[in-house]
Amino acid sequence: YLLMRLMMDAGLPAGVINFIPGKASMVGDTVLAHPMLAGIHFTGSTSVFRKMWRDVANNLENYRSYPRVVGETGGKDFIVAHPDCDEAALIVALLRGSFEFQGQKCSAASRAYIPKTVWNNIKDEYIEEVGKITIGDPRDFTNFMSAVIDKKSFDNISGYIERAKASPDCEIVTGGGYDGSKGYFVEPTTIVCSDPHYESMSEEIFGPVLSIHVYEDDGFEEILKTCDETSEYALTGSIFATKREDILTAMNALRYSAGNFYINDKPTGAVVGQQPFGGARGSGTNDKAGSPLNLLRWVSPRSIKETFAPPHSWGYGFLNE
Repeated sequence: YLLMRLMMDAGLPAGVINFIPGKASMVGDTVLAHPMLAGIHFTGSTSVFRKMWRDVANNLENYRSYPRVVGETGGKDFIVAHPDCDEAALIVALLRGSFEFQGQKCSAASRAYIPKTVWNNIKDEYIEEVGKITIGDPRDFTNFMSAVIDKKSFDNISGYIERAKASPDCEIVTGGGYDGSKGYFVEPTTIVCSDPHYESMSEEIFGPVLSIHVYEDDGFEEILKTCDETSEYALTGSIFATKREDILTAMNALRYSAGNFYINDKPTGAVVGQQPFGGARGSGTNDKAGSPLNLLRWVSPRSIKETFAPPHSWGYGFLNE
């Protein structure tokens, strides 16, 4: 609403953009049923986007033209570390990538695959650094984290934490606490999972929860395959490695696992207008918001031919031979 007011005050003509607040189902159903619907650019959950697309498909005969459909949806974003990675940089990426904005952004790191020797080296320091994270009022800039958005999100996140506490496949090494008495606060939680396919390693949580699977040092290529096959999503991901050959191995193995792929950096922070953003598989249509690729989805090309010397006979010359 405030952004809309700013644009109007800056001179945006009325009707160029219409801000329509309301119940999502009511607004959505009304728009999707309109015969003049030209397109949908959706950001939200994978399940809602799939339903919208089904609704459009079921209504195709009623539209004046085929609607363009673009979606940027969920993610189960990853960090994969190679045994020779920069361990200090890895710690920073794990912490910032997972817990900034309480993990409530589609690009947030939610799962990590770390070699045993690296984990043994960084575990204590990582736990110590996570313990320094301050949580409180977002207006106080000394707080690194604040509350999650609402009770529904709070209940979902705390449910994953409680199930992890009860699972023999999991060990919670940071956080694990939460308080909904005033606001919906969840501690930065790290779950070490012996099973790389455990639910918190594969399902989107959208909160300050990072799941880590520790793999054997000689299992790098196998863990890349596991990373690729574990989740239905393919939004963001990163590789931490020193040698170019190992980086290239990861890039090839994870080619379809992340629409935005980072090398030796956290899988978050794409700069609008500089780093086109989007992913495929269950993460959306990968139409790269913030780039010409996305703009082209919303234009309708028209080819025009004008003939200055039109033929005056229908016959071709070879017909007279």
